[in-house]
Amino acid sequence: MSPQSQSDFRHALRLCRPALRWVAGFSLFINLLMLTPALYMLQVYDRVITSGSKETLLMLTLVAIFLLAVMVGLEWVRSRLLVRAGNHLDTLVSGRLYRAMFARGLASPDEGSGQPLDDLKTVRQFIAGNGLFAFFDAPWVPIYLAILFVFNVWFGIFATGAGLLLLGLAIINEKSARRLLAEAGHEHIQAQAQAGSNLRNAEVLHAMGMLSSIMRRWEERHVAALVKQSRASDRSSGLSHLSKGLRILAQSLILGLGALLVLEASITPGMMIAASILMGRALAPIDQMIGSWKSFVGCRDAYCRLDALFRDAPTETRRLSLPAPKGEVAVEALTLTPPGGAKPSLHNIGFRVAPGEHVGIIGPSAAGKTTLARALLGIWLPESGAVRLDGADLRHWNRDELGPHVGYLPQDIELFDGTISENIARFGEIDDAQVIAAAKKAGVHEMILRLPEGYETRIGAASGALSRGQRQRIGLARALYGKPVLVVLDEPNANLDDAGERALAEAMRQLKKMGTTLFVISHRRSVLADVDRLLVLGDGKLRLWGTRDDVLARIAAPRRGQAVPGRPLRHRASGEGLPGGVAT
Repeated sequence: MSPQSQSDFRHALRLCRPALRWVAGFSLFINLLMLTPALYMLQVYDRVITSGSKETLLMLTLVAIFLLAVMVGLEWVRSRLLVRAGNHLDTLVSGRLYRAMFARGLASPDEGSGQPLDDLKTVRQFIAGNGLFAFFDAPWVPIYLAILFVFNVWFGIFATGAGLLLLGLAIINEKSARRLLAEAGHEHIQAQAQAGSNLRNAEVLHAMGMLSSIMRRWEERHVAALVKQSRASDRSSGLSHLSKGLRILAQSLILGLGALLVLEASITPGMMIAASILMGRALAPIDQMIGSWKSFVGCRDAYCRLDALFRDAPTETRRLSLPAPKGEVAVEALTLTPPGGAKPSLHNIGFRVAPGEHVGIIGPSAAGKTTLARALLGIWLPESGAVRLDGADLRHWNRDELGPHVGYLPQDIELFDGTISENIARFGEIDDAQVIAAAKKAGVHEMILRLPEGYETRIGAASGALSRGQRQRIGLARALYGKPVLVVLDEPNANLDDAGERALAEAMRQLKKMGTTLFVISHRRSVLADVDRLLVLGDGKLRLWGTRDDVLARIAAPRRGQAVPGRPLRHRASGEGLPGGVAT
């Protein structure tokens, strides 16, 4: 974990400090100008009323209006500065945050969600909102109290006691609601993630009548979040109302105390009124903190989650640009545990593939085929060993430079919001000729032309307008776009009809002519007919490796009870045969 990754979010906050310093400076003048009402009342009661001078009253009133107008202007500027500080923070971290979310999605697929974007929004809104003003105004509380002590020591003692009482309520509010708010936030995040998962599988839920059952599970989590949120809000609002009532009571009682001091000739009537205004101003930040405590706690929790995300997803360091690869693949003593897995799915795998060779990967379910495919592409990183492309460890490539040389067709086809041409071109700069060439290689060009808008047909993330077979063939075209030197196809014919399978076979033959290294996972003999080598996995171990005909002969030998000349007989009982076989 690099030091930089530990401080990315905090570093962005530090870059916002100049704006916050300006806000603090404006707060200084705003709080000075907040003294205007108190001083105005003091002068009116002690000077104007005693002298009866209307000119003095007019002058004092004009000055007070001017100063309060300046204060309103400064508050307006201060609010705009905070809004821009929040936007600046968002601009600084949003790109890095997206990459961190992406990295966590790769490392922990079950934890992938858009919640960090909501957390950033929570932090930004708190910075741009009124709740932060209380923290800028709080340092002025001692100054207001000091002025009250100057007026009369009893004023200072009374206001200090009231402030300490309100501060105690704020601390109680924090301790009583913190755990409930944290638990409610966690339950809410889990409920959101569950709802998102349910929506992605809406067809299954609808077809098999599972909606009511799955909705009950969501409601349990949702209601749990609501209950904890309500309990926390009840405690917080009760203390907030109590705080507000005590502040109003204190402002009223200080008038009574002032009246007593006036009767004793210790202060003037103007000081009595001014003291009430000053104490209200001194207690306002504390009362405002209590009122905005819920948003502050939400911001703090969001900040902690974001900071943890940035620490767990170190910044990618830019590496030396390597020459364009030719397609030589070497897997060296590869051991890999999938993210979130308890044990390795691949154990000490090793083989080498020359540029332009086509390799078929076969084996039973859970043999590690898809894990190997992801390792070949550097999606999942090994615990030990290495996957090398042209001699360079995949971890040493810059992904944006390696990506154009690689094609990948996963089992679950995901197309993204945009046009078909944008999806095929991988949302980079569209080369019309290469888009059409890739579509023709995948045998999907004619199908696209029959769509209402052709290549400009817009599709959503779920691609509801396209069949699974059409989505798979467009995904194949995306994998073949450009001139990839390494292509990995994971069950590429899972949703294809006869025409689609013929197109896939033709695409593989064209890749052979182009000298593209190909790995294809399939059990269909038709797909594996033209591969050069076969790799057989079983229980995460390399069971067989060699030329296609040799491996098929060794697979068939135990079934016939015969040994292949020059090859040891590998019995299925020993775990060394092909588990699962190859379909015809």
